[in-house]
Amino acid sequence: MTSVESGTRSLGEFTFECGESIDDLEVAYEAYGDFEPQGEGSNAVLVCHALTGSQNVASEGVPGTSGQARAWWNDIVGPGKAIDTTQYYVVCANVPGSCYGSSGPPAENPETGEPWGTDFPPVTIGDWTRAQRRLLDELGVGRLHAVVGGSAGGMNVLDWAVQYPDDVARIVPVAAAARLDAQCLALDAIARRAITSDDDWQGGDYYGGARPTDGLALARQIGHVMYLSKTSMGERFGRRAAGRDAVRSFPADRAAGYFPYREVESYLDYQAEKFVDRFDPNTYLYLTRAMDDYDLSEGYEGDADALAAYEGEALLMSFTGDWHFTVAQSESLAEACRAASVPVAHHVVESDHGHDAFLVEPEKVGPPLRDFLADGLAGRAVHDTAEEDEGDEEADFAPVHNSLFGG
Repeated sequence: MTSVESGTRSLGEFTFECGESIDDLEVAYEAYGDFEPQGEGSNAVLVCHALTGSQNVASEGVPGTSGQARAWWNDIVGPGKAIDTTQYYVVCANVPGSCYGSSGPPAENPETGEPWGTDFPPVTIGDWTRAQRRLLDELGVGRLHAVVGGSAGGMNVLDWAVQYPDDVARIVPVAAAARLDAQCLALDAIARRAITSDDDWQGGDYYGGARPTDGLALARQIGHVMYLSKTSMGERFGRRAAGRDAVRSFPADRAAGYFPYREVESYLDYQAEKFVDRFDPNTYLYLTRAMDDYDLSEGYEGDADALAAYEGEALLMSFTGDWHFTVAQSESLAEACRAASVPVAHHVVESDHGHDAFLVEPEKVGPPLRDFLADGLAGRAVHDTAEEDEGDEEADFAPVHNSLFGG
């Protein structure tokens, strides 16, 4: 059994990239295991959560802080697991702008005693990284053994290599990219408009009254479709009608009664209903804009130039069924690492689960991650599968086969 520390740290005045500042930035976090300085490094591993995740990465959390019934990556983080909390000191911080205990739109503005709402400063992924650095300073952690994260959290990982290249020995962006493509930007824009066009949004000042739950539900449904693959949706739902007891969550026109309410609709409605109970609509606006805004090369001549100062190693993991953050995007990032002389492996996992694969297939994510944390690129299950496949006209990227994960 490893120790778990859960709480909130006040980090003092914080100036955001937009130029606005607040007097006291609070960051909620959870830490697992025992911190051990090791020469110029340590056994500390920072885990960066995805867009709507929280600091509750591996424990059951504290009610009222994380708001989630189940830890989001406890198949990967924990005693004896890929990120072994008996070996590493693991920290996960809720990012500024979120709604799970860190300063953000639903938090209290000390000057007014009311929720910040949209008066809270605009937030970027760069702000997330600087807040995490401040938190780690408070916890007495200097150089990190590794920074690991998936999706938007993977972008957060990349930003660590740019902002603090001397502070990280290993980075692991999972199902991530250097920037979003135009299709994902468009879908995120539609999702935000679903929220802001809800009459109950009230310009973001809905606290204490009716919340724009319909708008947030629609936004979540758009996002959820982005996380699934065409194959997984076909296998899971097909065109089947929902059961007789299924009830539509949204108003329908008179003619809708003639047509089936399909399983895929019922599933999306169910996911949306769960999500609106735990997430804040303004937070969704803030965090999707932070993800949309991120561009690894901003301020540099290109991605390789942005990574040039980083002297650690990198493991990139991508999934063949993921069209949100594609294998090709990860390979482009790997090429930038090679051009910057950053030792890198691009581990491509064959999966039909879509973007959610990094959360739902721990048996494929865990072994290469475990070996990379232990031995760097010398780890036996860590292969640059994209490079190994050069010259193969049958496929753009070689998948990782289960045989790599034995033992």
